[in-house]
Amino acid sequence: MDVFLLILGFLFALLGIIGSFLPIIPGPIAGWVGLLILHLTNAIPMSYTFLGVTFIISIIILVLDYIIPAMGTKKFGGSKAGAIGTTIGLIIGLFSPIPFGFIIGAFLGALIGELTYKVDFLRAIKAALGSFLGFLASTTIKFIISLIFFGFFVKITIANWDNFF
Repeated sequence: MDVFLLILGFLFALLGIIGSFLPIIPGPIAGWVGLLILHLTNAIPMSYTFLGVTFIISIIILVLDYIIPAMGTKKFGGSKAGAIGTTIGLIIGLFSPIPFGFIIGAFLGALIGELTYKVDFLRAIKAALGSFLGFLASTTIKFIISLIFFGFFVKITIANWDNFF
């Protein structure tokens, strides 16, 4: 059973990294679930403090994930249409054969979203840049935290490897 939980936890830790880029999967929360599953095994001693601190960090990042893009959009004069366009462009860009298509898609989506809302092209570019920068900042933070959680998962697993078998 411990090996099954180890594999399941590993998959959630990986999902956390992938979820940093996908707006439908809360990356840090998924990574935290991987850590929780790992601590539910008999091979790893339960650390409520560790799980509590990482859970609080996950929740803070989840909240910031909504605040940071909105701040970027607002600071550059963007609209909700730009933020929605960023998300749609990101999803379309994920399926693009172009390397880093999700980044290009997020910017183009923000630009198209702003152009549907504003008639002035230069203002739409500025607002799209704000939406894009907010998205990039939020994604970077989620990615770093998810990588740290994945690193914790690997470190804890290696330190307790003998307990699994």
